[in-house]
Amino acid sequence: MKVRIRYAVAFFAVVIAAGLAVVDRPVSAQKPAGGLPTFQIDPSWPKFEGNWIFGSIGGVFVDRTNDHVWVLNRPRTLEKDEDYAAQQPPVADCCVPPPFVMEFDQNGKFLKSWGGPGPGYEWPLNEHGLSLDSKGNFWIAGNGKGDAQVLKFSRDGKFLLQIGHFGKSNGSNDTENFASPTKATYYAKTNEVFVSDGYINRRVAVFDADTGKYKRHWGAYGKKPDDSAPKTRTYEGAAPEQLNLSHDVQISNDDLVYVADRSNNRLQVFKPDGTFVKEAFVSKTTTGDGSVWDVAFSPDQRLLYVADGHDKKVWILDRSSLETIGSFGDGGRYPGRFYGVGSVAVDSKGNVYTGETYEGKRVQKFVKK
Repeated sequence: MKVRIRYAVAFFAVVIAAGLAVVDRPVSAQKPAGGLPTFQIDPSWPKFEGNWIFGSIGGVFVDRTNDHVWVLNRPRTLEKDEDYAAQQPPVADCCVPPPFVMEFDQNGKFLKSWGGPGPGYEWPLNEHGLSLDSKGNFWIAGNGKGDAQVLKFSRDGKFLLQIGHFGKSNGSNDTENFASPTKATYYAKTNEVFVSDGYINRRVAVFDADTGKYKRHWGAYGKKPDDSAPKTRTYEGAAPEQLNLSHDVQISNDDLVYVADRSNNRLQVFKPDGTFVKEAFVSKTTTGDGSVWDVAFSPDQRLLYVADGHDKKVWILDRSSLETIGSFGDGGRYPGRFYGVGSVAVDSKGNVYTGETYEGKRVQKFVKK
């Protein structure tokens, strides 16, 4: 612990002197082959237009075809003293809420936007989780009160499919609806969408990506979820038998399904059929909101980046062993620091993008050096 403290003091001295936002902060004596990446914050990213001010960020995703960054904004989360220019009559010159779904290029230039309530579908009360599948379609979930649906849109925002219906949830073993789902991730090999479900339910649920037909679901360790079990953490002895907050699901190139069990401070890994493979805890003693919020792979998939909104940092894990080998960031309002970092994404060059929820209301780019 004393070594880490001395390292942290030296780290922040470098930040202040050189303007660097992040370097690796090892938490393990063993580093993977190739070492750990280091990053520098790009304080000019994104280049905002339109007198905008971000609301809480519900998701960040990088398009693999062109490295454009897509942001799921929550314009309805702005306080009355933040959107003065949008009020009628305007109270001040600044500011107005940006659109719901926004596209930025690598330089941070805004390109286009879409999203929000419309005919034929039930837009979530609180947007949560954004992903783009290999066919160019977007998936959006929601964790507002009553949100029990997942939506699919084209790249230009045309509505394509809704799975589940608002206010219709019947628990973790419901084959038609969700309960505050958090992320929908596409799996091309079977044309299925995997949903981490979520704030109320305690499972991963799988559906056909074209028809929305139910396929299967599972809870912790690949077992049937049990909603009657208490949502309590276990830090000593047996690990929790149920998912506590299924907050993200990601699928690797070698067909492993990674589930962020946020409040239990752990990652669980499965095969696509729900067979349990392994698990690992991240910042195991974290309480409150938990430590495992969102997950992203490095370009070579050697590393995992885990957004930790409670500890206010991004953890770096060796994907093979699931060992925590470093971290970057810390709490604060300045560039390179975090408040409620709930989303993480990586482009083909290894640059990392983060989105902050709660009152963080910010997207940042960390350039790999």
